[in-house]
Amino acid sequence: MGNRTRSVLSFVGEIGDTASSLWWDFFDWLAQVPLRQLVVTWMLAFLLGLTPVLHPKQVAFFIVGSAGLKILAGGKRKAEIEGRKAAAQAGTESLERRLVEAQMSALQAQVEPHFLFNTLALIGQLIETDPPEAAKIHTHLIEYLRATLPQMRSRGNGTLGRQIQMAHSYLAIMQARMKSRLSVSFDVPKELESATFPPMMLQILIENSIKHGLEPKVEGGRIDIRASVSGSVLQVDVQDDGVGFNAYAGDGVGLTNVRERLKLMYGTRAQLLIEQPMDGGCRASICIPFAPDIFAKP
Repeated sequence: MGNRTRSVLSFVGEIGDTASSLWWDFFDWLAQVPLRQLVVTWMLAFLLGLTPVLHPKQVAFFIVGSAGLKILAGGKRKAEIEGRKAAAQAGTESLERRLVEAQMSALQAQVEPHFLFNTLALIGQLIETDPPEAAKIHTHLIEYLRATLPQMRSRGNGTLGRQIQMAHSYLAIMQARMKSRLSVSFDVPKELESATFPPMMLQILIENSIKHGLEPKVEGGRIDIRASVSGSVLQVDVQDDGVGFNAYAGDGVGLTNVRERLKLMYGTRAQLLIEQPMDGGCRASICIPFAPDIFAKP
């Protein structure tokens, strides 16, 4: 009797392992399949739904479910797969560069699901109570995604102007969520907007400032974003008047990625500075070689 029970349990375990393996194989395929090929797959599933082979509800569930996974987690999963491939081949400086770039791609691809869900939930709530405000936040979200998604696919440098555009949209959404607890100012000269600036780095500093500086502060505070040039160095500051930072806590994942990427891209010619101003709060500064691109569109 005991042997039969163990055999049944072993068989059930094998079924579970097989199902898990098939699920991750499907998820990996979904993360890497081109959108055009996925649309063709949806069309074939729709046609099968018109036959006795599949029920229309099953087809609808497959299409909606795979679309949701592709949008919310597909980019991150694809970047993780690329990261593992780069990690397996690491050993030389060029391969180490590929590894950090893949890690940064994962960070870029996240467009964190909880941020999207919270924003969509806020829009849904405001549709009932304040439709004009809901429409405004919806517009900001579209602008944010429009600015963010192309940068996730880009492997080269962006411009400071594109990072500022994305920051405007992101902070507009955060102001709608935090209300009077968040105020923002930008001081970025127009002539600096075409300067080369690595994608997503400014976004990481802003998110870090809100999460660790302002959200823990009951009354909230303000964020000031500034850019200036001194000689041949472009400096971009994100300063808040929040609770400050713990000098002994070390960098999180985001700041560590920024430091590593700056080192690989510029060597000793770039740096990330974290300082505590005399009047409190925190100032994070990225200093890189100033490289204006006269052909770039901000």
